[in-house]
Amino acid sequence: MTLFSRQLAAACLSFAVLVSAHPGLAHKLRESGQTEAVAQSDMTVTPTLDWNRLDGRIGKRTETWTLDGEQLNNVTFFGGIEPGSPLIKERDRKNKPLPDFNRQTLLPEIPELLERTYRADRDIGTFSVLSVAPARFLAQDGVEFAYSYVDADNLTRLGLARAVIVQGDLFMMLYEAPRLHYYERNLPDFMALLESASLPG
Repeated sequence: MTLFSRQLAAACLSFAVLVSAHPGLAHKLRESGQTEAVAQSDMTVTPTLDWNRLDGRIGKRTETWTLDGEQLNNVTFFGGIEPGSPLIKERDRKNKPLPDFNRQTLLPEIPELLERTYRADRDIGTFSVLSVAPARFLAQDGVEFAYSYVDADNLTRLGLARAVIVQGDLFMMLYEAPRLHYYERNLPDFMALLESASLPG
């Protein structure tokens, strides 16, 4: 068995264990061509193929979609993170406090905010921001950044995110998948979803 096969098998097993350990964790179909509001916000997307929305949120204004399973490809929506709030739900404020998004946070600082969040919440030691550049998102000037990290299964994952601050709140979409095979395979699907994102007004 090749290294990639072993890593892929481990990822699939992790996802299966996650689902079996959480009976309430289920997929809800998000059909191609149907506009959907996401992350308990006014942000909407219109998928060009069927996605599955995972039940359970990692934060108050978050939502995760996947094609093949969260460990294989996932898109997370952040629908207006308010100043003074962390990106995701804080599980242990005393021992693992998460950094807050605040009114002083600038767009170029969003990659660092995500990195610090992952390091604190997931005990990730290896996280690298690969690139940061201006980009349009939700019809406004925002930031796009690419990153990589090694997860608990010792699998290298790549990520791409686009973020914007609207009326003081943070909106962001990020895509993550294993570096081998899945990231490049489903990147165009994420980009199509990203380009469909909009806010009213």
